[in-house]
Amino acid sequence: MDIILASGSPRRRELLALITKDFAVCPVDADETLRPGAPLDGEVVRLSRLKAEAAQALHPAALCIGSDTMVTIDGLPLGKPADEQQAAAMLRRLRGRTHEVLTGLAVLPPAGGARTLCTRTRVTFRDFTEEELAAYLATGEPLDKAGAYGIQGHGALLVRGIEGDYYSVMGLPVAPLYEILRSLRAV
Repeated sequence: MDIILASGSPRRRELLALITKDFAVCPVDADETLRPGAPLDGEVVRLSRLKAEAAQALHPAALCIGSDTMVTIDGLPLGKPADEQQAAAMLRRLRGRTHEVLTGLAVLPPAGGARTLCTRTRVTFRDFTEEELAAYLATGEPLDKAGAYGIQGHGALLVRGIEGDYYSVMGLPVAPLYEILRSLRAV
């Protein structure tokens, strides 16, 4: 069975490669607009499924995987920052606090029977200095990351600890995905 990852994310490719090397990548366009008032955990699952469905429309005989990651604090989502000022504001909001990272996963086998889930990981940031913030912003890393940080990169220096799935914070819940793929006999 062909496996398609509905993402152009290099991180998600690296993480799926921990499970299998036998997959193809199919970046898709999906409307990632959040529905007002909808529970955020349901939204990451819905967006993951939209991505997997878009890939399956192009590859109907393949098993398609979609994933979406959202950083939340005070019940509000923090998306990718538009610019360095927005990234700085997000990181200041997270500084010295615990926030939650929601990662949705959708696995669509060609014969139907979608499997979906949402992981929740609590991430606590250090009370980093303005100088440390400026140094992190200078790396350019915050600009293409939800919540303005990448835990697997220089953003690791901001993190005091996590409760939950590290790989979900990176963008793909590896062990749950592996279990789903094994149950479907895809790996």
